[in-house]
Amino acid sequence: MTKSVLLVGVGGQGTILASKLLTLGLMEEGYDVKMSEIHGMSQRGGSVSSQVRYGDKVWSPVIEKGSADMIVSFEKMEALRWLEYLKKDGKVVVNNHEMMPMPVIMGKADYSPDIIKEMHDNCKDVTVVNATEEAVKLGNGKVMNTIIKAMGLEDINWNKIVSENVKPAFVEDNLKAIQVGMSLV
Repeated sequence: MTKSVLLVGVGGQGTILASKLLTLGLMEEGYDVKMSEIHGMSQRGGSVSSQVRYGDKVWSPVIEKGSADMIVSFEKMEALRWLEYLKKDGKVVVNNHEMMPMPVIMGKADYSPDIIKEMHDNCKDVTVVNATEEAVKLGNGKVMNTIIKAMGLEDINWNKIVSENVKPAFVEDNLKAIQVGMSLV
């Protein structure tokens, strides 16, 4: 059976790194994995998404609307924006963090104050975590991506994956973040 995970966020939050680490971890466990990413205006705080599909045999990296088993979101507006991709019985793990996109900053769009409520109203399984806050407690707000991506895949050798694929200066922080993430989700 193929599983589909959609990782979404805003440029600079580590969405692409998280999807890369997830992909490598799944491959280490013997899964066939396909990954696709869209950077958009990521360097300017724009939307970033990455689709990861894994199973015995995966033919395409593309997740169609209504077919994602899980959405992992590093920013709550992005979770709401991508919600139509979630299966009816899918799960959302969302960082309770706000990063105002350019249309909101320019006054051309609104940032809803009730995003978490809207997600609960439209999805049966929503887990809200304060990943940014937890990452800051660890001393590095940038490791938020590894806190959120720790989604119950405990069998993966995250120590090995992180040690081999993250800059040496950030390995220790990311390994701590995975431990925190396992306790949050």
